[in-house]
Amino acid sequence: MNELQKRVDELIEEFGGYWDPFVMLAALVEEVGELSEALLNFEGPKGSGSVEDIREELGDIMFALACIANVYKIDIFEALRTSVGKYKSRDKVRWKNSAMR
Repeated sequence: MNELQKRVDELIEEFGGYWDPFVMLAALVEEVGELSEALLNFEGPKGSGSVEDIREELGDIMFALACIANVYKIDIFEALRTSVGKYKSRDKVRWKNSAMR
């Protein structure tokens, strides 16, 4: 378990322990919805949001992911490294051909 996941684990233990995995998944989905709202507020026609709001929601998503990973004893950074390798080899052409910022 990496240092950030250890800090999350200590905090969750202070709070009384982890929720059931599907409850944590629901919390993650809720946070993704809040990120959607923050992005819409920032990028949408009203333009009333901020990058700070987006940063906060990304942090909340990472916290929720760390909770799920901790229950299953998965290092989320190692999982991300694996995914980066997968995308690097599998999607090289697709990313080059897409309209990215």
